[in-house]
Parts: sequence; C-alpha cells; structure tokens
Amino acid sequence: MNKVIEIAHLYKAFGDREVLEDASLDVDEGENMVVLGKSGSGKSVLIKIIAGLLTADKGSVKVLGREVTHLTKKELNELRLKIGFSFQNSALYDSMTVQENLEFPLVRNVRNMTRAEIDKAVHKVLDSVGLLQAIHQMPSELSGGQKKRIGIARTLIMNPKIMLYDEPTAGLDPITCIEINQLINEVKESYNTSSIIITHDLTCAKDTGDRLAVLFDGNFKFQGTFDEVFKHPDPRIKNFHDYNFIENKKR
Repeated sequence: MNKVIEIAHLYKAFGDREVLEDASLDVDEGENMVVLGKSGSGKSVLIKIIAGLLTADKGSVKVLGREVTHLTKKELNELRLKIGFSFQNSALYDSMTVQENLEFPLVRNVRNMTRAEIDKAVHKVLDSVGLLQAIHQMPSELSGGQKKRIGIARTLIMNPKIMLYDEPTAGLDPITCIEINQLINEVKESYNTSSIIITHDLTCAKDTGDRLAVLFDGNFKFQGTFDEVFKHPDPRIKNFHDYNFIENKKR
C-alpha cells in the first residue's frame, strides 16, 4: 500500500508550550484517517504543517513522496494544488456568489480554461455535493451545513489527491452532521481521495474513519480501527468516549 502522508518524530512548540512532541503517523492511499483529540491537543496544527502553512521545529513530513520542509515556495505551491483543505469555518468569500467562489481557484491556478469548461467544472462539483440549486446564491443565504458543502466543493474543483478536513461537523445539528459524514465518504469514493479528518466528534470518527489516531500529550498514543481504539483499557480513552456518547446526551 502506498503511503500518501508520512509523518515521523514531529515536534512543534509555540514558545514554552509544546503542541506536538515526537508525533508519527502514516496515511495510506485511499484511506480516511481520523485524528482525534481534545481542543488544544495540536490537531489543527498538524494539518497546517502537512499543508505547509506552518513549519515544524523538528521531524519529517512527507506528502505524496515530497519532504515538505525541503520544498521551495514554488514547489510548495504546486504541492498545495494537490491538497484540498476544508476549513472549519468554510472560508467562503462573502462578497462572491457560490459560482464565483468555486470559480476562484480555477481562474487563479488553471490557465487557458474556456468559459464553458469552467461552468462544467462548477456544475460537476456542485452536483456532487447536492447543491446545484445554490449556484447563484450568496454565502449569507446558506445554512451552516450548506456552507460546509460549498467549502468542500471548492476544494474538489481542483481534483485533489488528499483532503484535509478540519472539524467538518463542528457547530452543525445532528442531522446535518450525518449528511456531512456521508459526503466525506462519497468524496473518497467518487474522487479517489486520501483524507485526514480532524475531529473530536466520535460519531464523525466512527462513520468516516478507516483508521483512527488519538492525540494525547503531543503524540499519537493509540491507532487502529474505531473498535480497536475504544476497547483499549486506558482511562483517557474511556473518558473521551463517555464525554462524547454519554455526557453530551445529558445536555
């Protein structure tokens, strides 16, 4: 199995605060890897390092066989075109329609596309996320779940090999969460992507993850399938499970 992401002995600190410490993780081609951890555990820092948005202090990060820290600015920009980054807040441009938001990465990065080719690409990704009817709407007219879908569509329009999802179900109602989880799985099948899904939502982890990696104290203490991870006797795992599936139901 080819490795699309290889992280070895990663270290990152901000001042005196160590966020990642000797963190190692591999992601196989065609795999949905869920990274679990409490808020502030370093999950978002990890994917920003993978995308070259942050630089690690120590360690190795290979993406599609390229050592990220060794790339020139031009090479890093070329690699980023193969990575779809779904931000937690969807990161849509409020002054642009849905169509204009989706066109933006194409116009910016792909030369010599005709108007007809751009329109075809926009329609294809909007159809794949089930929101073709929203093509002329403004972001302010969309629900939180719709914005999340449009944000994912904007990354898909570049046909990425890797998807990085940052808290894809955060702030969404339970029904919309289920729909986003289904969409993540559909993206994997339709676009042949490999993914890292950052979340602290165990329902998302269970529904989307081929494997899970749990981040505690700066490194990955537990890795495996959902059942393998949550059968572990470590009390931190039980507490994490109970917080999601028991405590949240009491609220």
